[in-house]
Amino acid sequence: MTAYLLLFGSAFLAATILPFSSEVVLFALLADGGDPLLLLLVATLGNTLGSVVNWALGRYLLHFRDRRWFYFSAEQINRAQRWYGRYGFWSLLFAWLPIGGDALTLIAGIMKLRLALFLPLVALGKGLRYVAVVYLSAAVPALS
Repeated sequence: MTAYLLLFGSAFLAATILPFSSEVVLFALLADGGDPLLLLLVATLGNTLGSVVNWALGRYLLHFRDRRWFYFSAEQINRAQRWYGRYGFWSLLFAWLPIGGDALTLIAGIMKLRLALFLPLVALGKGLRYVAVVYLSAAVPALS
């Protein structure tokens, strides 16, 4: 049970704006003989829920744009909104990417994308990434 909580926590943190990697934890648990399907589900759930944190931050972020300490400039926000308007919510299928993926989930919140649309797209993309990790972990013993 502790291993699954560790995986959930690492996957959750990896999806937030904090730098973290859950693939290493998943790979180690798979190598230790963990149930691939259960590990896949736990990692996907944790990572997807971590992305919901980014979505929620984006959703309420603009309430503070007039504050002096606000991090993003109006031009950065406008550029992000234009990009999102151009490529749309389908870009959330790429929320798993290590560079830019977290920004996609934050932008979805800024653009006030409905959570009911956000969740399946993010879960699908992140789940497929973990499927690749499970698949590769099965192939690693064959390489040695």
